[in-house]
Amino acid sequence: MRKLLVALAFILPFNLIAQNAIVQEGEFGIGVGAAHYFGDLNTRAKLNRPKLAAGIFFRKNFGNYIALRIAGNFAQLGYSDVYNTHNDYMRRRNLSFNTNIWELSLQGDFNFYRFMPGDPDFRWTPYVTFGVSAFNYDPYAYLSDVKYNLRQMGTEGQNDPNTGLKPYGTMSIAIPFGLGIKYSINERFNIGFEILHRFTNTDYLDDVSGVYADISSFPPNPDGSNPAYLLSDRSYETGTPIGAKGKERGNSKNKDQFVTAMFYFSFNLQSYKCPTAN
Repeated sequence: MRKLLVALAFILPFNLIAQNAIVQEGEFGIGVGAAHYFGDLNTRAKLNRPKLAAGIFFRKNFGNYIALRIAGNFAQLGYSDVYNTHNDYMRRRNLSFNTNIWELSLQGDFNFYRFMPGDPDFRWTPYVTFGVSAFNYDPYAYLSDVKYNLRQMGTEGQNDPNTGLKPYGTMSIAIPFGLGIKYSINERFNIGFEILHRFTNTDYLDDVSGVYADISSFPPNPDGSNPAYLLSDRSYETGTPIGAKGKERGNSKNKDQFVTAMFYFSFNLQSYKCPTAN
C-alpha cells in the first residue's frame, strides 16, 4: 500500500503538469448551412426561400471566454414577388433577383461558460458574436431564359445622366451579429451551430430601392430590344403595367439584410508550454 501511495505521489503531479502544458491556441473550421434575404421583396422577413451557405474560419483564443475570428463565407440569396400573396401591389410588381455573396469578416466571440476542449466539465458553451464584414454582390435575373446582371441594366435609371443617380457598387459593408453553441467532442475536435444576421449598408442586394424611372432612361438596343426597360418594370407579365415615372418601386429608407444558419466542424490548434520550476 505504501508503494502505491508513493507511486501516485510521483505520477499525479507529472500528469497535471502535462495537462497544464497543453494550450488551446485556436480553431480552424468549416461550416455549411442555409442563407436567407430580407429587403424590399421580402418585407415580412419570411423564411421560405433558403439557399446554400458555406464558410471557413480561424478563431484565435484569448483564454477560455474570449476569441477573435476571421472568416470567409459564401451565400446564395434570392427572392421573388410571386411569394408576396399578402400584398397585391407587390405581387403585381413581379420583380425578382438572385445574387452570390462572397464575404470576409472579423468578429469577436464571447462564451457564456468556460470552454476547455477535452475537459468533461467544460466541453460546451453558448456564445455571442459580432463584428464587421465586407462582401461582394451582383444581383441578376432571367428574361426569356437569358441571364442579365441587373446593376449593369440600371433598372432605376442609374445609366441615365438626367436622373442624377449613379450605379451602385458591387461591394458593401455589414455588421454581423449572432448566437451560437459549440461542443467539444474531444481535445482536438469541436462541432457547433450558429445563426448570424447581417445588417448591411446597401439597399441594392435585390436591385430594388427607389422609384420607377421614365421609359426614356432605357434606350433600345440596335436590334430594337429593350431588356433594361423590361427588367425595370415586369408588371406587364401580371397584367396592365403599374410602373410610372416617380412611382414607388422600393423603400429606400430601409437597408437590405441577410442571415445564415450553419453547422460547423472545427479542429483545435494546440501548443505545448514547458512547465516552470514555480
